[in-house]
Amino acid sequence: MSMAALVLKPGREKSLKRRHPWVFSGAIERVQGAPKSGETVQVRAADGQPLALAAWSEHSQIRARVWSFDTEAQVNVAFFRARVQAALALRERLPARRHTNALRLVHGESDGLPGVIVDRYADVLVAQFLAAGAERWREAILDALLELTGCEAIFERSDADVRQLEGLPERAGFVRGNSEANRCAIREHGLNFRVDIAAGQKTGFFLDQRDNRQRIRALAEGRAVLDCFCYTGGFAVAAAAGGAKHVLALDSSGPALAVASENAQANGIAAERLEFQEADVFAHLRTLRNAGAQYDMIILDPPKFAPTAAQAERASRAYKDINLLAFKMLAPGGLLATYSCSGGVPADLFQKIVAGAALDAGVSAKIVDRYTAAADHPVALEFPEGDYLKGLLVYRA
Repeated sequence: MSMAALVLKPGREKSLKRRHPWVFSGAIERVQGAPKSGETVQVRAADGQPLALAAWSEHSQIRARVWSFDTEAQVNVAFFRARVQAALALRERLPARRHTNALRLVHGESDGLPGVIVDRYADVLVAQFLAAGAERWREAILDALLELTGCEAIFERSDADVRQLEGLPERAGFVRGNSEANRCAIREHGLNFRVDIAAGQKTGFFLDQRDNRQRIRALAEGRAVLDCFCYTGGFAVAAAAGGAKHVLALDSSGPALAVASENAQANGIAAERLEFQEADVFAHLRTLRNAGAQYDMIILDPPKFAPTAAQAERASRAYKDINLLAFKMLAPGGLLATYSCSGGVPADLFQKIVAGAALDAGVSAKIVDRYTAAADHPVALEFPEGDYLKGLLVYRA
């Protein structure tokens, strides 16, 4: 049976020749054959030149995600085993492997596996299958992961909203191995954390901020710290471990704060030095500002405000609001560590937002460092969309 093919409109092959892995619906002239969701199709230029092999998605605006630019490749079980093996080999060579037992093992397009995310927490893997092609090859990928890592269990967290765009139902639960391993104990730079893989955000812990937590730890000594959107306390625990005078950590999720309290206790941090408070962060920042609160370090690590560029304007207002409030409470000589994980807000726009917030707050400030995701979240050079995490360390004069 011959493979179905997507024929592109004239001139729309340029991005594929630059090895960008997405084909949008508007680039397609016609479909030859009747591919089912997730099936492998050949992508051809308007003149018939074969360009790539990709996974077809009939529901998403991203109609095809490239598996390989080698049009003679065989997209089969062995293909996915080799991709997983290559991703694992990269992580084994990273310095982080020496000081943590929690790593991102597969990072979607940047590991040649569009729609596949896999994080390792000690001996448990958490996997997400977020696109039609990933769903089609789910079993083969799960088998390869279990075989090649030797982990005791795999928990699937395919419950992200993006699956709806692919016409896929949500799914979560243990799919391989020990089904009792739902609270994982991990270590990171000598600190202990508990990860709730079943109910936590994304895969349970924000591994992309690992290096940035260590940077905050190195800067926190003697400072009064405000950690906003603290989730399970990663930054807050790091700041306290670094010798912060006092840390107030805010989040709207009671269950997340319960895990955060466990994390503080697991590191022997006294409650009087690290205070967790359940609150609407936007509203509570205003309350603190109105009370004249001042901090020597403020951390802003909010959830994703703009998954795509279409939400950038609304997200910009939200980022401006929290950064403005932070500048108003940042003491002279203080540090603001501010982050955006929104793919729809590029780095230059984020810097402009923070600069505008400082201007409106009437403070003089300068960038002294820039932060990004940890090295186990690689960014393929031809896929800039993978560079989603942006962070600025800003000093108030």
